[in-house]
Amino acid sequence: MGFAMNVLETLALLFAFSLGALVFVALVLFVMDRLQTEDAIRRNYPVLGRFRHLFSTLGEFFRQYFFAMDREELPFNRAQREWIKRAGEGHDNTVAFGSTRNLNVTGTPIFANAAFPPLDDQFAASVPLVIGEGARQPFTATSFFNISGMSYGAISKPAVQALSRGAKEAGLWMNTGEGGLSPFHLEGGCDVVFQIGTAKYGVRDETVACAMISCAQLQRIRMCGCLN
Repeated sequence: MGFAMNVLETLALLFAFSLGALVFVALVLFVMDRLQTEDAIRRNYPVLGRFRHLFSTLGEFFRQYFFAMDREELPFNRAQREWIKRAGEGHDNTVAFGSTRNLNVTGTPIFANAAFPPLDDQFAASVPLVIGEGARQPFTATSFFNISGMSYGAISKPAVQALSRGAKEAGLWMNTGEGGLSPFHLEGGCDVVFQIGTAKYGVRDETVACAMISCAQLQRIRMCGCLN
């Protein structure tokens, strides 16, 4: 009990000494600010006026990390800096699920769903892209926009069937995703990009624990005409 009381008394003395030292420093700064003639803010608001310079200096950092939006800063905003940083590090710099750009500004390009199909003179024809010109059987991509990877297990049979048929009519290719190639991908007759992944139902060797690609399985798929 006596030891605890001694500790409390020591802490109380330290607190009183610290408080007294703080008051003494504040008084010294008060006198200095009132006597100086270089800064009107410090002369009119002694001690408190010193915090203005501190907050002005720190304000840039607080605005950058806590208050400014991704596209508010100049000359380069946070979104642009992050894009350059990720590109320089070799990471993926695409942003999915919408944009932080203000789409209300005149001249901002946006993609909107068309309520009606365009007429022949309302769209620009894309130049076909030949992939693998020196290959035995090159592939010609006729469309700029295509269907990205969505596995069969993620979107179900009717969705794959509808996408396959729609891709055939629009002249697109369709990516299978990591869920493997199902008969429903081939049902519409569109070009199919077979994504080789290690998902549960993807292309793999079931006898290897690390899910390596099975060359024999790929050969069987090629023999059945699913791949070029």
